[in-house]
Amino acid sequence: MKAIFHCDKHWGIGKSNDLMFSLPKDMKFFRETTTGKIVVMGRNTLFSFPNGKPLKNRINIVLSPNDIDGVRTAHDLDELFEEIKKYPPDDVFVIGGASVYRTLIPYCTEVLVTKVDADGGADVFVPDLDLDPNFECFSESDPVEDNGYITRYCLYKNQFVKSF
Repeated sequence: MKAIFHCDKHWGIGKSNDLMFSLPKDMKFFRETTTGKIVVMGRNTLFSFPNGKPLKNRINIVLSPNDIDGVRTAHDLDELFEEIKKYPPDDVFVIGGASVYRTLIPYCTEVLVTKVDADGGADVFVPDLDLDPNFECFSESDPVEDNGYITRYCLYKNQFVKSF
């Protein structure tokens, strides 16, 4: 399993249940990386999408205590782990929100992070992987301009993946 997100320079990922930046190149990277794959998210992330609809051309799994139409619902971590075991691990992507990232990143082999060199005024954050001894920044792109922001695509590898 992997995780994917963009964050500001304070590891903030969102503001008012929305993205902080409009990044067309990063959105294209996200779309190309996750299309045809399995995406795992919390209920608030699903509802933050246009019309609260699941992402097209992906299997959408939502971690939620309540059933939600149009997606596969996992009511707890045990159900989620049983569901994602059905798929190749490299095809499963955690896509948010913050509590789902905090819970599942230790189980991820890799985390794809687009770092934005700006303060987005975030109200939700993910753990700073640069400070996590279990993670190593394996690669980092040259700076990329995206809609007026400087970004870097980073790949973090988990040296001590938690098993489920």
